[in-house]
Amino acid sequence: MANYVVDPAVLKPLVPSGTELDFFDNKTYLSIVGFRFIKTRVLGFTFPFHKDFEEVNLRFYVRRKIKNSWRRGVVFVSELVPKWAIAFTARTFYGEPYRALPMKHHIGVTESGVRIEYSWKRNHQWESVRATGVGPLGAIAVGSEEEFITEHYWGYNAQSREGCEFQVEHPRWNIQQCTDYELDADVSKLYGNAFVESLSYPPSSIFLAEGSPIAVRGKLPFSGKS
Repeated sequence: MANYVVDPAVLKPLVPSGTELDFFDNKTYLSIVGFRFIKTRVLGFTFPFHKDFEEVNLRFYVRRKIKNSWRRGVVFVSELVPKWAIAFTARTFYGEPYRALPMKHHIGVTESGVRIEYSWKRNHQWESVRATGVGPLGAIAVGSEEEFITEHYWGYNAQSREGCEFQVEHPRWNIQQCTDYELDADVSKLYGNAFVESLSYPPSSIFLAEGSPIAVRGKLPFSGKS
């Protein structure tokens, strides 16, 4: 998870109806997240060649007020996966901005630590995001930037005209700090010109999350009103 401070004006056109930007320490954030789906099930069923695969996404953070409490969630700007059926299903049933591209990953051990790289092939060229995890896994500090990034348990859709949310369930993760981070991609063509400036600066934080079983609860429409 590589997390960048971003001008709120860049994100406001993408904020879904019924939600508002979520701030941490008076800042808004944009994250590049690479991870693996493992032993994936849809409605309890597994599908051949669609259980284990990579994803790299670009996301930001919003919240939605329900009575006197807040639901804190994420909005995806882009989601890359290597399976066209996954991308088609996510676009069709969730309206999510999935795109299918050839992808691969590499996990290796160096003198510095665990080196992790996610790559995707676009326009006949490979692009990638990579970082090295250093030090031990540890609990996320309460009130930290890392807690803000990871503790969002709802998803909201910027593509739908009507409000749409889904719930994500997972335990609190342990994390490991990172060094040697690099994003090797044409950001303007991958994500759009609006994100070039924000992603040209060093990330505010970079870390690896341990991962865990995750459940995604089905799409829930709402009126867009609190």
